Amino acid sequence: MFALPEKESRAPSTCPGPASTQDLDSNCGDGLERECSRKPDQKLPELYGVGDPTAGFSSNSSHLSSRGGIIKWFWDSAEAGYRTYHMDEYDEDKNPSGIINLGTSENKLCFDLLSKRLSQSDMLRVEPALLQYPDWRGHLFLREEVARFLSFYCKSPAPLHAENVVVLNGCASVFSALATVLCEVGEAFLIPAPYYGAITQHVCLYGNVRLVSVYLDSEVTGPDTRPFQLTVEKLEMALQGANSQGIKVKGLILINPQNPLGDIYSPAELQEFLEFAKRHELHVMVDEVYMLSVFEESVGYRSVLSLERLPDPQRTHVMWATSKDFGMSGLRFGTLYTENRDVATAVASLCRYHGLSGLVQHQMAQLLRDRDWINQVYLPENHARLKAAHTYVAGELRALGIPFLSRGAGFFIWADLRKYLPEGSFEEERRLWRRFLDHKVLVSFGKAFECKEPGWFRLVFSDKAHRLCLGEPPAFPAPFLTASCILLPSSGPTSGPSSLRLSVPTHPAISADWP
Repeated sequence: MFALPEKESRAPSTCPGPASTQDLDSNCGDGLERECSRKPDQKLPELYGVGDPTAGFSSNSSHLSSRGGIIKWFWDSAEAGYRTYHMDEYDEDKNPSGIINLGTSENKLCFDLLSKRLSQSDMLRVEPALLQYPDWRGHLFLREEVARFLSFYCKSPAPLHAENVVVLNGCASVFSALATVLCEVGEAFLIPAPYYGAITQHVCLYGNVRLVSVYLDSEVTGPDTRPFQLTVEKLEMALQGANSQGIKVKGLILINPQNPLGDIYSPAELQEFLEFAKRHELHVMVDEVYMLSVFEESVGYRSVLSLERLPDPQRTHVMWATSKDFGMSGLRFGTLYTENRDVATAVASLCRYHGLSGLVQHQMAQLLRDRDWINQVYLPENHARLKAAHTYVAGELRALGIPFLSRGAGFFIWADLRKYLPEGSFEEERRLWRRFLDHKVLVSFGKAFECKEPGWFRLVFSDKAHRLCLGEPPAFPAPFLTASCILLPSSGPTSGPSSLRLSVPTHPAISADWP
């Protein structure tokens, strides 16, 4: 494997045991406290940051408006690493020495189940109503099915209503639409950081809305705290700081389960955050796109829609999509649930540009109403495969001595590679990310998620075994194909331009039915 620069010679701490709430909060606590606590002479981190996503903007196009130039700049700056990946994407047959993608949060484990279900005869229906202009908020039959689906899986205390449902082509469109209808130009949302970085684009490109990052840090300060923990105190300080700079904050964005941390907010925490928002008359947008991807049975997840009482129902807006939980990020289906009829109507008007075809709406309704298939076939198998993949990657990271955080939800592990950054800078973090890419592994670095501590990386594990195992050349004995380098590529001889060869390991964490 290629050598990484060591920041110090002591052995790094690890987090033994399976990922669970107890594992993160207790077993990992001592190790992470050693690894994450600040030294006395270190400066306190910034408590918040007012984002200016176009601060580095420059345009050399005479054909675009200033707005068009900014939109193009967003694309160019965000897609650099992915352009490299798409030009050299791994394919088992066509490009076996290509780049392995551990950076994009997609579930690639259940294509066999989805292909079989989506190919059944009930999915194909063509009738005039499906080929004509729909109700822009979504066909009634689909909104009714979404309301029943969310009532059941979110465990709402009372049935949810179809008139509160708006259907769009993905949660990116939900974010964009909400930002446009809730905020004036230049206003802002609070968002705990690190957060899924694309939200910056979602709220900025159309609505020109800013994000105020509520910075979380990895320090463990006591037995009742956890790394990167959000508190009402941190929200209050960020809000006050933004107000002091003349930034009007209109809302709070919560992601639950969280991306990239995999963290899960307890019902008590959710209630506190919602009460905070009500005190300050803030809208709350809750992204629950990973709600059915909690694969650790010991982790107790609760949807915000399961709460007995929402402090401010008119300012609480919940989004969900099939992209993550059903591994259909290319199909583009998302939904907004809000009791605020004005918000629902305004968003529905934007659905003229973000709507779904009638045929897709029919397919989604058929899928969501098939409770037997979801409960007895898809969810149990999906959770088992996610858990097996997670167990394998977690084991490899431990064998490499890399600390990490994971709560048993989502598709990713938040890995601590700070010991490989001698100066602890974001410049070094980006160089390390580039080194991975040069060695045919695409990962996501912390700065892309507005993490304020250089050296954290998000690693996606929801992929097939042979793509997760980046091993030594097959000529090496089998024992060398375990911890050899899921992330750290081999420097041994290879037969081709890539420094990697792929082989599927025999590992106890990988069950026979893990594809």
